Amino acid sequence: MSRWEPGARERLVVAAVDLFTEQGYDATTVAQIAERAGVTKSTFFRHFPDKRELLVAGQETLSRLLAEGIADAPGDARPLEAVAAGLERASAAMGPGSRELAPRLKAAVAASAELQERDALKTVGLAAAMTTALIARGVPDPTAALAGELGVLAFKRGYAAWAEDDRGAEDGLAGYTLAALDELRAASASLG
Repeated sequence: MSRWEPGARERLVVAAVDLFTEQGYDATTVAQIAERAGVTKSTFFRHFPDKRELLVAGQETLSRLLAEGIADAPGDARPLEAVAAGLERASAAMGPGSRELAPRLKAAVAASAELQERDALKTVGLAAAMTTALIARGVPDPTAALAGELGVLAFKRGYAAWAEDDRGAEDGLAGYTLAALDELRAASASLG
């Protein structure tokens, strides 16, 4: 096993998701994940404090990209327009590898209550990042919170549609997340 081989973090995530899917989250050990990824256990622990954290790999980056996109939106952008800018920025970071991993990740999460709990915490974190970025733009708290929640829901719905679509890997995630945001905007207008 090469200690310094590039891409160890990504290989660990893929190995973990595959093992979680094959044998279940509880039955999978850190040693098995490291072995499947071709790294040592100490390399695993340099990247992740425990196997639960594999699910949220990249959450900090995703939160940062969402917030940066919102911050960089035009000054006159309405809250959901700023959220759309955040979704575009974050979506640009998700490539074919993320798309390929999505169905296996979905299956692993569905099969484990602990992973479902961690996924829910990830959702809360992403919404908080968007809400904070919107408040920094001067959006009132209740409006910012609602827009942040809609942004997370749009991201999740868009990501799921993108992962399941068989039109080809060249389709970017942004179109799916923005379409989901438009659908949610229309749905919320009908709430009355």
